[in-house]
Amino acid sequence: MSCTIRIPTQLRNLTNQEASIEVEGATVGEALKALAATYDGFGERLFDDAGHLRRFVNVFLADEDIRFLDHLNTAVAAGQTISIVPAVAGG
Repeated sequence: MSCTIRIPTQLRNLTNQEASIEVEGATVGEALKALAATYDGFGERLFDDAGHLRRFVNVFLADEDIRFLDHLNTAVAAGQTISIVPAVAGG
């Protein structure tokens, strides 16, 4: 399945300033791994040593938080959009 991944401004230096990238993947995890395989540095930013999403990385599929779906195993339909949203802290 081909889908689009929206790249946050903070990570666009890894994609030559591209705001969105087309990738192949049947699940969110496959799509994110395809992104990481294409662009050096993405894997370390998204995944910990065990292959899980880092705590400060939020991922949405069609505006739904994947933590409330099937996490990285959430199925992606053709044409859907995945958004990577780094957590923001402050006060």
